[in-house]
Amino acid sequence: MSESTVRVPSARLWWEIALVLALSVGRSALYSVLSLVQALTREQSLGEQSTSLNPGANAQDFWDVLYQFLGQLFALAPIALAVYFLWEPGRSAFRRIGLDFRRFGRNLGGGVLLVAVIGIPGLGLYAAGRAMGITMQVDASPLDPSWWTIPLLLLAAVRAGLTEEIVFIGYLFDRLRRLGWNTWTIILSTAALRGAYHAYQGFGAIVGNIAMGIVFGWVYQRRGRVMPLVIAHTLIDVIAFIGYPVAAAWWPGLF
Repeated sequence: MSESTVRVPSARLWWEIALVLALSVGRSALYSVLSLVQALTREQSLGEQSTSLNPGANAQDFWDVLYQFLGQLFALAPIALAVYFLWEPGRSAFRRIGLDFRRFGRNLGGGVLLVAVIGIPGLGLYAAGRAMGITMQVDASPLDPSWWTIPLLLLAAVRAGLTEEIVFIGYLFDRLRRLGWNTWTIILSTAALRGAYHAYQGFGAIVGNIAMGIVFGWVYQRRGRVMPLVIAHTLIDVIAFIGYPVAAAWWPGLF
């Protein structure tokens, strides 16, 4: 190593290595090892088995759940990368964007209030979009009775809340400010990106998510905390992932 090389703390290097691997070959390597372990647990010898370069979903419950769980964990890697980029020597990224448990009661109350502000009009917007034919119908698949279904759905909701609020709000607000963008340009731009992210659901979802992005961006600009936004987003997704299928099963005539 040359004398001019900047020394980087070993902990930061290990985090960097872990994130790069999680977003690239590390995930495939772990899945490959699991595939081999799975093959070794079968009654057939390896020589009697075959594999595929593009396998379909595994039908065995244990492996299916394991792959789903690992998929959710690997989906957290981009979130960790955004936090990593926000971290500065002597300044915790979590405290900078307000992703910590300080004033948690107030954050929880704010999150629940945001659910009411965003969720109730969102249902009306969905109904209006369906009536005008510009929003895709959301089909509620019945919840699998297996014990792991609810935990996996809860993990998916937390992952979605963390992904969107840390990237759209915590990370982009910081970086776009440094580029000299003004507050409302940032709020409207990130809200538009949020709408584009949900465009596959139709025009109603685009409008609803842009409105959500504007409200969330305004709240973050005033409070400087991502935590209530993550709580609100997670609760909204829990209602969508779990509450909606339950409601559709109980009152099929309404859905």
